Amino acid sequence: MTEQVMAAIDGSQFSEEVCDYAAWASLVLQAPLTFLHVNDNHLPPEERNLSGNIGLGSREQLLAELADLDEQRAKVAQEQGRLLLKEAKERAIENGVSDSTCRQRNGTLVETLEELQSEIRLLVMGKRGETAHQDINHLGSNLERTVRTLHRPILMVTGSFKRPEKVMLAFDGSKTTRKGVEMLARSPLFDAIPVHVVIVGAETGDHRSQLDWALKTLREAGHEAEGTIRAGEVEATLRAYQEEQDIDLLVMGAYGHSRIRHLLVGSTTTEMLRKATIPVLLLR
Repeated sequence: MTEQVMAAIDGSQFSEEVCDYAAWASLVLQAPLTFLHVNDNHLPPEERNLSGNIGLGSREQLLAELADLDEQRAKVAQEQGRLLLKEAKERAIENGVSDSTCRQRNGTLVETLEELQSEIRLLVMGKRGETAHQDINHLGSNLERTVRTLHRPILMVTGSFKRPEKVMLAFDGSKTTRKGVEMLARSPLFDAIPVHVVIVGAETGDHRSQLDWALKTLREAGHEAEGTIRAGEVEATLRAYQEEQDIDLLVMGAYGHSRIRHLLVGSTTTEMLRKATIPVLLLR
């Protein structure tokens, strides 16, 4: 099956932006676009075991009523998902994607994405889902688990769509970020977009040679590229450079299992995602 741009949508505040960025990526990559909505029919913990403290005579009736209620909720959730997918398809048409696919599944989002992983070229997700806490620095648990599970590029969307005009790559010379440089160099997604390569650390010979390699690779592929080495705390330094240079897309590597077992918690990756005000493309 042809790899596709897959957009995970729900009823969150980011769904429209997910649609817009996914449509843009689909057109630029000339890849099929699929919208995915997953119905998680698991009840919240506080709604379970309601029959445990009632008399035996009433329990059977209550369980039947709860089963009916579950069925009604499932039907409502399925219809809501169908409408969300319909609206997403219509929005994609407005954005120039004449033909997109809609898929509705039951289960959990992360397990579904893992099952569909071989079909994904790029996954587009919002910073938070519809059930997540709405604090501006809060990350949805689905995003964290998805980054831990999938080995595909993930574009995290944070706000209104803006066609990227300047891209920043957070570069540390690791295998993941070197692959990121090579991906940036050859991907149609970044054609004619200036690329800024930033190393956070001391000005050393090793850092300078790593930066020179990255810039050479990008320029040989036809990109306008510039780079810098800056000392400081990683998240704050990258954020300052982003604001200074008016960057509108950040590319960075996500930690793998071998580097950190409890993915994201306390890591630079988490901090960058939590405080991100622009889309972040995560590479594995």
